[in-house]
Order: sequence, then C-alpha cells, then structure tokens
Amino acid sequence: MKTYILKRLLHAIPILFGVTLITFFLINRTPGDYLATMKMNPQISDEVIEAQEKLFGLDEPRWYVRYAKWIRNVVTGLDFGYSFATQEPVFSVIKQRLFNTFILALCALIFAWTISLPLGILSAVKQYQWTDKICSAIAFLGLSIPNVFFALLMVYFAAVTGWFPTGGLRSVNFEEMSLGGKILDMAHHLVLPAIVLGTAAMATFMRQMRGNLLDVLRADYVTSARAKGLGEGAVIVKHAVRNAINPLITLFGYSLTDLLSGTFLVEVVMSYPGLGRTTIDALFAKDMYLVVAAVLMASVMLILGNLVADLLLALNDPRIRYE
Repeated sequence: MKTYILKRLLHAIPILFGVTLITFFLINRTPGDYLATMKMNPQISDEVIEAQEKLFGLDEPRWYVRYAKWIRNVVTGLDFGYSFATQEPVFSVIKQRLFNTFILALCALIFAWTISLPLGILSAVKQYQWTDKICSAIAFLGLSIPNVFFALLMVYFAAVTGWFPTGGLRSVNFEEMSLGGKILDMAHHLVLPAIVLGTAAMATFMRQMRGNLLDVLRADYVTSARAKGLGEGAVIVKHAVRNAINPLITLFGYSLTDLLSGTFLVEVVMSYPGLGRTTIDALFAKDMYLVVAAVLMASVMLILGNLVADLLLALNDPRIRYE
C-alpha cells in the first residue's frame, strides 16, 4: 500500500506541472496585464510603472522565461510569487481561502452522503412504492435545479426569513466569541452553501445507491443469506449494502471535481470567502501568479481526493489490493 501511494504521488507531479504550464500560458495569451489600467492613468509616472514591472517580473516579454523563474522559485523555496493586487505573498493570500473551500466541500460531502445513503437504501427496499416515488422525486429535483439558481433561492430565503446569514463565513463579532461560539457561528454560515453545493451530489449518490442495491439484492449470495434464516435487516446491512456501496466510494473522488467547480459559482453568489471566489477575482484583475497558484491548489485537492477514494475502496472491499 505504501508503494502504491508513493507511485500515485509521483504520478501527480507531471500532472501538476502540466496544469501550471497550461494555466500560465493561457493567462499570458489574454490581452493586457495587471498594469494596463495603471498605464492609462496620467497621474502615475512611468518610473512607478517600471518599478512595478520589475517587481512582478513583467519586464520580461517572454512568458516561458517568467514561468521558468516562477516554477524554479516554487520548487526550491515554495515561493509562489506576490499578488499584484495586495502585494502580499500569494500563499498568504490563498491559504485561508483554501481552508474555507475545503471546509465547504467537506460539509457538502457530509450532507450528500448523510442524506443519499439512507434514502437510496429506502428507495431500493421499497421499490415502486410511494416511498420510492418520493425519493425519486427528490433525486430528480436535485439533479434538475442549477446551482446558481438554487444559490439565489437560498440567499432570498435567508434574507426573507432571517434564519441564516445571506453571505460570508463569520459574523462581525467573531473574534469576541468563545471557541464553541466560533464553531457554531461558522456552522451557521455553512448550512446554506453546503446544502446548495451538496444537493446535486446527494441526488447522484441516491440514484446510484438505489440502482446498485437493487442489483445486489437479486444476487445469489443474498438469496443464500435469506435461506439461512438471517433477518431482512441483517441481509441488507451486512451483505447487500456493503457490496452496493463500492461504486459510490469510487464516485467520491470524482464528486470532488463537481464540488470544486461548483464552489466557483456558489462562492460568488453567496459571498463565501473561498478559493473559487478568489480565483475569479484574480482572473478579472489579471493577477497572474495568484491565478496559477489557486488553480494549482485546486488540482492538488482533486488528486488527493481521488487517492483517498481509492484507499477507502480498498479498506471497504478486502478483495481489492493495490500492488
């Protein structure tokens, strides 16, 4: 297992290198740069602009040379450069936003799995009954509603009822709260974004769980377990569900892709201070190094998510071993 994990991590290096190279190339091929607006301001002297160009390395016209210097600094000293807008180290800008996005994605996954597994099992056990029809309607609604529209509905719901904050991750007096108060305050702010982000994944998991469990319940070993006199609950939980859940564990890694792409829109609509919102703001501002570093961190989260999904699959199914 250690060898397998090491190989996966080594395989991730060229992937991350390619992601940064393509991102750096694309953002340098777009017209203009961060200093374009400063150059149009007559109150800013040419000396100030030249100093800014040297500071951020924009005096070098060849993009691949700038990329080579940037990747060298990353490899040798974990230096991701400076943000043009804030003139702070890039890692200092994104580390808190990265943590916020991770917390949101984690809460969305917990919401999706907590709701989808019981409803998927109930829908399969009660096939074609009214319970199955209600669960199917919930799944259909979750798959049909767009994240942006759902986020707007949740913001409107929060504004009308006042039950939840309309945006942000913390209250104004967050620093004055106790540890328990801070946890509750963050959880209160996370409820609506996690529901919006996790609804589509919940619907997908629910439909997948229902289909897998229906196939497993017709298997010969499940019939044999019933013939031995095991109760229906034991048959479903110990024999059927454990085998039916394997494809869902595989989907865990792929669901992170949808969650991270969904956070970009959800964070903007719901004013959530995460990595997605930071990336979009940096992209519009042509904050080159911040964009590349943000995309790199999102790629790292995806790779680690897929690795964790494969390891969980091996732990759940003793027939799977990675050599």
